[in-house]
Amino acid sequence: MLAVLVTAANVHDTTGGRLLLDDLAAAHPSVTKVWADGGYQNSIFNHGARLGVDIEVVQRPRVKGFEPLPKRWVIERTFGWLMQHRRLARDYEALPQRSRTMIHWGWLTKCPAS
Repeated sequence: MLAVLVTAANVHDTTGGRLLLDDLAAAHPSVTKVWADGGYQNSIFNHGARLGVDIEVVQRPRVKGFEPLPKRWVIERTFGWLMQHRRLARDYEALPQRSRTMIHWGWLTKCPAS
């Protein structure tokens, strides 16, 4: 996990995505590829291009039934790991900074080598 951004529920994904890309580009300038879901608008792709980051949308399969998508599966697996921590399964925190810290702590307990 290279960057985390916690926002209020009324912040649109595209706005949060722009902020997250800014943080990512500043902290890790060598990152050139990001995978995203289809919910993002064209402005996020343009913003990524200005930062030198190629954003690829991971499309859902058109067939019925379960089919794991390799790139999307990594994100879902990470969410699963994080939700094993009771404090992250419920919104106990009043401040976004505290939620962000809890995510980092949860990640470090699952991936100590990272």
